[in-house]
This record gives sequence, C-alpha cells and structure tokens, in this order.
Amino acid sequence: MDKDFQLNNTNKVKALGILIYSLSGGGAERAVSHLLAYCFDNKIEVHLFLMNPTIKYEIPSEIEIHHIEKSSPNENGIIKTLKIPFLAYKYSKLLKQLKITHSLSFLTRPSFINIISSKLTRYNYKVITNERAFPSLQYSYPSFQSSFNKRMIRLLYKKSDVVISNSHGNANDLIENFSVPTDKIKVVNNPIDLDKIDKIEGLDNFFDNKKFNLVTLGRLDIGKNHSMLLNAMSELNNPILRLYIFGVGNMKKELESQIKELKLEEQVILAGFDPNPYKYLKKADLFIFGSNHEGFPNVLLEAMSCGLPILTTNCQSGPSEIMELETVENDLMKTDYGILVPIKNAKLMAKGINYFLSNKTYLDSCKTSVLKRAEDFRKNKILKEYIDVISLTDYSK
Repeated sequence: MDKDFQLNNTNKVKALGILIYSLSGGGAERAVSHLLAYCFDNKIEVHLFLMNPTIKYEIPSEIEIHHIEKSSPNENGIIKTLKIPFLAYKYSKLLKQLKITHSLSFLTRPSFINIISSKLTRYNYKVITNERAFPSLQYSYPSFQSSFNKRMIRLLYKKSDVVISNSHGNANDLIENFSVPTDKIKVVNNPIDLDKIDKIEGLDNFFDNKKFNLVTLGRLDIGKNHSMLLNAMSELNNPILRLYIFGVGNMKKELESQIKELKLEEQVILAGFDPNPYKYLKKADLFIFGSNHEGFPNVLLEAMSCGLPILTTNCQSGPSEIMELETVENDLMKTDYGILVPIKNAKLMAKGINYFLSNKTYLDSCKTSVLKRAEDFRKNKILKEYIDVISLTDYSK
C-alpha cells in the first residue's frame, strides 16, 4: 500500500462513470457530489449512474444522470442480491454505449455490479472500487446479507484494477481479511468543502444557550450505535445536557422507544436529515459520535471544520487517524482535537461528556485545534488525488 502516493501521472480520464445507489444523505454521497462538481469544473467528462433516483445533494445541472434501475430503498435484501447480475449486464451496456473509460463505484453493492459488469462485456474500461467502511466489522452482524457481502468482497474486490480506501485502517482490513493485493490499494481520504462551510452562518435560536448542546450525525442504524449515546445520557442524568441526533434510518422507532423508556424526551431530539448540517454544528457545544465501525467518518471532519471539539468512539478505522491518536487506552484518550473512548462503552462516553463539561479550557483549546486539522482535508486537494489515482494506467508501485 502506498502510504505517500505520488501524484505525478500525466494520463487523463477521458470519460468517468460514477456508480452509487443514490445521492441521499451520507458521507459517500456527499463525496460523490463533490467529485462530480470537481470533474465538471475541470472539464472532465463525467456521468452519474444511480440505482435509486433520490438526490439530496447539489450537483451541476449539466451532469448526465443515468438510472440502471429506480428501486425502492425498502426493497427486500434477497431481491437486491438476485438483481445484481441483471444490473451488471445493464450497466456494462451503458458503459459501452457512453464510451466510459473509467468506472468508479461507491459502496458495496454498486462495487459488486461494477466488477461483474467488466466480466460481461468485451468492452474494456478500468474498474475502480471505493471502500469506505471496515468490512469485517460492518458485516459482522448475523444475517444473510452480511455473510453474502463478505464472501463477495473476498471474491470480487481483488478483480478491481484499483481499490480506493479512505483510510489506512480499512485498507489494511481489505488486505488482511479479504485478500485484496497490496499493490491494488490506494488511500485517499475524504474531502471537505471548507470554502463553502466557511460561508455558512450558524443557525441562531435553534439551541438553548443555557444548555450544553451535543450534536451527532449519521444514519439511524445498528452500526452507528446511537443507542449507546442514549445510555450515556441516561447514565449522566444531567438536565443541562441536550443531544440532537441528525439522520434517518431503519432504527428510528427503536430509538424513539428507548428515549421514552429512559425518560429522555426532554433531552434527546431526533432531528431528521438536513443536507446542510453545518448551520447546526456551528452553534453546538460538542460533537459526539458512537459508531461501532467506520472507514473514515466524514462527520468528524465536518464537525472539525465548524470548530466543534470531538468526542468519539475509537473504531478500528478512521477516528484515530483523523484525531492523530498516539496511544490506545481502555479509558479516555485525549488528543488536541478531543477525546476518543472504546466502542460500545456508554460509561466511558458519559465520562467523556463530563470531562468536557468540567474542563472549559480544554474545550476551548480543541475549538482552535480542530480548525487547523480540517485544513488537511481541503476539498480540491483530496479530489485531485482521486482523479490522479483513477487516471493511472499502471497500478504497480
């Protein structure tokens, strides 16, 4: 794996296809919206391929959008699986028709389709997959879908021309647990549009300034473990605290029930999805994140870019790289940007909240440091890395 990949190739991408399920809320979707705009601004021909028509992020109106299907987000998982060969065949036809030279897929099922498509046609194009999670943990939950995805990743990802990981942690997971060759892995972190974020005004009068307002962003699913955050709030039983959870997902009813059971109705707000979370982040006191597994969580970068100190679980991939953690401990792990705690530990998450409440000097210091750290992920720098990696003709070291 090239840790310090040199961006000195001269090949150009003639026609780039980007395949993703949809452009609904999420870090991968936001990255795609940035990449589409970057390609358009730099006169790179780019086509967007979707499997669901939802678009919640702004993209240039001139971008051509193609639908290989228009499925429901609630579609049965087995049906999704059975459709993969048909969608791959359809995608291969579109790539040939549009003379796509490089096909980049985001997220697992689109990547399966991308790779299989290349085996169903004599038309040659480069296959680039983008892995943004930690697959061995993301698919550790007992289900047919998890088992299927792990087997398919092990079988297919090594057949990509290149696999872009957004952290060294998930790159190592692919190498060690899914037999992806080291020389096919390239690490490109997530981009942040700092110029756009700087122009966004914080939303006045949304938070109660007499409270200590915590914000988290992320899908309401088992992996993000919002349930643990609720248990931490219950553990503290501190009326000054307010937790705002921004996101949508299949665990909404369960979280609503847990909030009621823990008697947190006055302290926890399920705020839904907003494509502009920055107006809230800029007025909050602390960003909190309880995920069990990540690739390279965009939400930490987004919070940092708004000057928010971080309290996060130390997933095996992502947070420790972003926060430059030096020593892993089974307690509070303090850095210049905030605190990490072990995953699935509500008591230590509660202890972390209390530490910020009790140490205003540290809180204020983090607010300055996070802004400097966010500069390392400035959008155009990262997006150039994407295009340089994609345009390579020789992926060997």
